[in-house]
Amino acid sequence: MITKALTINSLYLDSVKMMLISKELRKANGVIDAVAIMATKENKEILAATGMLVSEIASAKESEIVVVVKAIDNEHADLALGHANKLLLAPSQRDDSSEKLPQCVDEAVKVMKGANLCLISVAGKYASGEADKALDAGLHVMLFSDNVSIDEELRLKRKALEKGLLMMGPDCGTAVINGVPLAFANEIATGDIGIVSASGTGLQEVIAGLSHRGRGISQAFGTGGRDGKKEIGGLMLCACMKYLVDDPHTKVIVLIAKTPDKEVQDKLVELIKQTPKWVVVNFLKDISLPEIKNLRYCNSLDETAQVACELLGDGKQAESKMLCSESYPIKPVKGRRYIRGLYSGGTLCFEALQVYARKFGKCPASNIASEEEYKMRDVWHSEGDCFIDMGADDFTVGRPHPMIDYSLRLKKIADESADNEVAVIMLDVVLGYGAHPDPASELVPVIRALPKDLAVVCHVLGTEDDPQIMAEQVNKLIAGGARVFTSHIRAVNHALSIVEAGRR
Repeated sequence: MITKALTINSLYLDSVKMMLISKELRKANGVIDAVAIMATKENKEILAATGMLVSEIASAKESEIVVVVKAIDNEHADLALGHANKLLLAPSQRDDSSEKLPQCVDEAVKVMKGANLCLISVAGKYASGEADKALDAGLHVMLFSDNVSIDEELRLKRKALEKGLLMMGPDCGTAVINGVPLAFANEIATGDIGIVSASGTGLQEVIAGLSHRGRGISQAFGTGGRDGKKEIGGLMLCACMKYLVDDPHTKVIVLIAKTPDKEVQDKLVELIKQTPKWVVVNFLKDISLPEIKNLRYCNSLDETAQVACELLGDGKQAESKMLCSESYPIKPVKGRRYIRGLYSGGTLCFEALQVYARKFGKCPASNIASEEEYKMRDVWHSEGDCFIDMGADDFTVGRPHPMIDYSLRLKKIADESADNEVAVIMLDVVLGYGAHPDPASELVPVIRALPKDLAVVCHVLGTEDDPQIMAEQVNKLIAGGARVFTSHIRAVNHALSIVEAGRR
């Protein structure tokens, strides 16, 4: 086996294009692994952790692209690098139509008459400037980009509110506005439940839960995960709440956030007191809120969807329509006693941490643990019970999000399965717009190659109308040997039951 690399300068390609090139190279005869990636410090650390940082690229600049190939011999490595060079330098396919697409916000405003929302997804250092242009043009903003300073976020949100506009984000991954799914989002019918969320997959899990119960939404606003910080003061959480309070199409309001700071909680509580509508709150931790007649507090995302449906009071059943039986045996395997959660959704990973803590009285190790004592010492090498958010910056700088690109997570599955003490590998499989078009096709070959006494528990997050066709994804994963759940809390409880049985 040999690992070789090449460096390309004076060329820029987006991360999705490089992901596709990497996948193409991995299909080549004699290639064990391959990656095309920007030579950033963070990406070099990833390459080093996976044994692919070779001396040829150690001094590559951050603005350069590096290609690393691990092959069975020198000949196959050279062939793959030659193919990579052609793929990288090949001209992009262009639309043959004569229509000229807008190249900036100002041009788009002129071409798209009547548009009133701008979704921005550019590198963080350019994102604030583009958001300014959109707000100045009178557009609501959904800022998907991350790596925007908290000072800039505060400035942009204040500016938006002065103009009577929304500024969702930065790092806002999900929204459904006027029935249109934006960024990572799921298809759902129009209905009477309005949602405000400072967490992306938390919003998606509740949307899926509502859809499984035959319900729809009026609006689903994302705010970005930092909106609940005292530095931002919940500006968009409060603004979106006020909109839903006044919206005649919204009968029940759902509020989701990763435990806002106390100052923001107090603001939200005052808002809830003033609205005549039911408000269902999930702050993803067991906290104490004052008793308010129109407030219901929930401890899981699935319960949040359930309670919101019940509060509509229209007489319809609120039970979830599951797509699989979810009946699996609990068989402890001698020596196997640990769980490894490999998540693409940060909120789902956070919820799993809370469920674990309630069951075992302490938190597991995680790269997103709130307390320093539970932080993983090395995100690339797990010890004991671990829950890893692979959508965090540790893994995503310079790479596509793991909901799009499964390659890094597939490597981690193989790494974790090599530990004979691991009893369960826990995965979220997020469907919807923006996500991988067929995640089961990536996961099933890897799952089938795992030891038979190692349980793989998959939570499939999606709705029946998502483009991946949820029932097909569920059936493929079950046929591949996974234990599949369409409720995250049920999936985690099952996985932890396996761990608990193995420790008796």
